[in-house]
Amino acid sequence: MLRATIRRQVRQGLAGLWVRGEAPQGGAVLAPNHHSWWDGYLLAELAWQADQSLRVMMTTRQLARFPFLQLIGARPPEQLRPLARDAHAGCWVVVFPEGAIQAAGPLVDLQPGAAWLATAAGVPLVPVALRVAVRAGPSPEAFVRFGRPCPAPELPVRLAEVLAALDTDLAAADPALPPAGYLRRVMGRTSRPDEVTPAVRWLARLSGFQAPEEAPHHPRGRHGKMRP
Repeated sequence: MLRATIRRQVRQGLAGLWVRGEAPQGGAVLAPNHHSWWDGYLLAELAWQADQSLRVMMTTRQLARFPFLQLIGARPPEQLRPLARDAHAGCWVVVFPEGAIQAAGPLVDLQPGAAWLATAAGVPLVPVALRVAVRAGPSPEAFVRFGRPCPAPELPVRLAEVLAALDTDLAAADPALPPAGYLRRVMGRTSRPDEVTPAVRWLARLSGFQAPEEAPHHPRGRHGKMRP
């Protein structure tokens, strides 16, 4: 039930989730930047799509506020060694090396937990860039870019590189379209930038103006084909 609730939040709260790069197969430590409330949910969604076991390190303070998240793999920092065993056994273990949510932008100084954990478990250390942004539509969009596994000492440089690459991709893209090379993994909300909501129509009538016309919309069937 908790997993279903989180997945529903992702689909209802975001306009979509797009991914570039290869996610690891089997046990790995994922080391993402942490600039959004959505970050843990995004990686959980991708793990569940891949039928991949997941653990996410959370601060003791956050776990005290949301203890039920332990039911889906959240663990406190005090469980580093059990997390190493989980990674070695095939789990994705997500460790945010910035330590807590930071303002969107460049990375802050990274803590050593993710690098230590990957070394102790003998699994790949994978830098992951995450961005959640409002672009051409009313709902935020989420983007994930997986970097290549890297040696532990190189994590600060490699994570900064993959995050800069994601930011460059977003800056170069038409805001109404996903960046080139990103695949949509979650459909999300169906609202469109040109959608005229009932509230907008009501306000237009109240003000004595004619509401703008909506662009033609063709619903899609179950397999993505246009309906007549």
